Amino acid sequence: MKFEPKSDHYHKKVRESFERQKFMKLINAKLIDIQPGYCEIHVPYDSNLTQQHGFFHAGVISTIADNTAGYAGFSLMEKDSSVLTVEFKINLMAPGDGELLIGKSTVLKNGRTLTICRSEIFIVKNGKEKLCAAAQITLIELKNSTDGST
Repeated sequence: MKFEPKSDHYHKKVRESFERQKFMKLINAKLIDIQPGYCEIHVPYDSNLTQQHGFFHAGVISTIADNTAGYAGFSLMEKDSSVLTVEFKINLMAPGDGELLIGKSTVLKNGRTLTICRSEIFIVKNGKEKLCAAAQITLIELKNSTDGST
């Protein structure tokens, strides 16, 4: 589905917001791509981000599902709006066993107030990409409530 952003500066708005997220810096997440209604984020393997088996922790996987959706939706919102997640459901389908976590999210429905997104999280191991989680996320657009972006 093709979406039109409501702001000519959506790319800058998303990048600046991403840069303000200290948790994204902590986990070394990188904003790879942002398009109207789409976002991709990568997280390289770090043993500090793992659970007891050495796989990426479900909390990190969930965070990337949430953030990719948030920014996919945010890319379509008004210039003077901010975004919050109001609900999400995630299915962990395979262990996060690999050297790179890739989150990709697309907007399914962009409403006046609520936006619904689907996130898919992939793990890359030995050069092969495998789906490890899928999530559906509902976002709310907070109009006239910027998060500090320009």
